[in-house]
Amino acid sequence: MKKTLLAAAVAALSLNAWADVAVRESWVRGTTPAQKATGAFMELSSSDEAVLVSVSSPLAGVVEIHTTKMENGVMKMRSVHRLDLPAGQVVKLQPGGNHVMLMDLRQQMKKGDVVPITLKVEGKDKKVQTIEIRAEVRDLAAPATMDHGHKH
Repeated sequence: MKKTLLAAAVAALSLNAWADVAVRESWVRGTTPAQKATGAFMELSSSDEAVLVSVSSPLAGVVEIHTTKMENGVMKMRSVHRLDLPAGQVVKLQPGGNHVMLMDLRQQMKKGDVVPITLKVEGKDKKVQTIEIRAEVRDLAAPATMDHGHKH
């Protein structure tokens, strides 16, 4: 009995070591039939300090975390290896800023389709947590803001 209680207590403590990461408002911009890349967008928040370390999807050959910055009057996009998720703050992945690039697409992204995406998040204890999400594809002309009128 004591061993069972001890095992349960250890399991509960190890569960608390994970950062509680919430993903909201995930979506993917639709594409034309010939288009081979698009963006995925979402809001991430973590209860503890954490870092988004990788993203993948079975519908894309290459998936990268990107940042967009203005440099000398030119907007430049580049891949980053990690994206900090400060404790208690919402990190927005949105058009024109940090986002996920889905490249070498295996199919057209059509409005209403659902794209499976896997996020890997590293907690301050260096343990990596896997988060599976399903992002709905929006129209190719979807506005560049996260506000799309839905109340969740």
